[in-house]
Amino acid sequence: MRKEWLERDYYKTLGVDKDASDKAIKKAFRQLAQQNHPDANKDDATAEARFKDINEAYEVLGDSTRRAEYDKVRAMGYFSGGAGGAGQQQVRVEDLFGGAAGGSPFDLFGGLTDIFGRQATSRRTPGRDLTTELGLTFHQAISGVTREMNIDGQTVKVRIPKGVADGTRIRVKGKGASGTMGGTAGDLYVVVNVGTHPIFERSGKRDLRLTAPITFAEATLGADITVPTLEGTVKLRIPPGTAHGKTFRVAGRGVVGVTETAGDLLVVVEIVVPKELTDEQRALLEKFRDNGPDGDPRAHLGV
Repeated sequence: MRKEWLERDYYKTLGVDKDASDKAIKKAFRQLAQQNHPDANKDDATAEARFKDINEAYEVLGDSTRRAEYDKVRAMGYFSGGAGGAGQQQVRVEDLFGGAAGGSPFDLFGGLTDIFGRQATSRRTPGRDLTTELGLTFHQAISGVTREMNIDGQTVKVRIPKGVADGTRIRVKGKGASGTMGGTAGDLYVVVNVGTHPIFERSGKRDLRLTAPITFAEATLGADITVPTLEGTVKLRIPPGTAHGKTFRVAGRGVVGVTETAGDLLVVVEIVVPKELTDEQRALLEKFRDNGPDGDPRAHLGV
């Protein structure tokens, strides 16, 4: 097993106990990854190293199979107190590979005298697939980005296509765990976690949604309002008599995918009710109420 597993306490890196649940480990990873992301700590030269350590720890503890192997390796390690070896951590090879008591650790290979024959070939196994998580800002997910990740001590470039949605799994072929006896490497699966935006939110795969406040007068009389998009602003016509919560669609101003056409921008209008009125405004509203064109809006309730 990897030497670094004996040297690094991944539980300590994530700040969790050794018996922590998978959910607790994932929660700790997400919090630490967000706090130590290099984009959020541009003035901290050590943030990138901490971020890589956090990802490395989660790559092991976030995978139940690898976590079990890690715990086994750590449990079998011991400190030798002999001369010249005080404080040096060692591990019994036969224990690591499941050798029987009194047996040779080289029995693991089932007889190397026939390494060019059928027996050795039959032990060739592919590497495991690995899964990790990658945090992106809202704009990075919209525009696409290439990020470098530390996977098992090697730097892997991961290309995130534009328009990727939260929770998307991206496959990087051949960047998982190495195979044994010449077996092919597994694949790496990167789960994307997309941050929120203060104005926009995703609606389905390609649409964007935003809420635009309008006044009572604008809703009643109609108006032309300006709303933001990902690329500048657009004018939106509010027709007279617009109801609270009505959704308007601005075609082609949503998310653009790699091979798909752009989605739409959905604008939900929200009528803002004034909290304070002047005496003149109140008098005008009371007159409007008493002489409203629609009469009692609750007449159909029969009360």
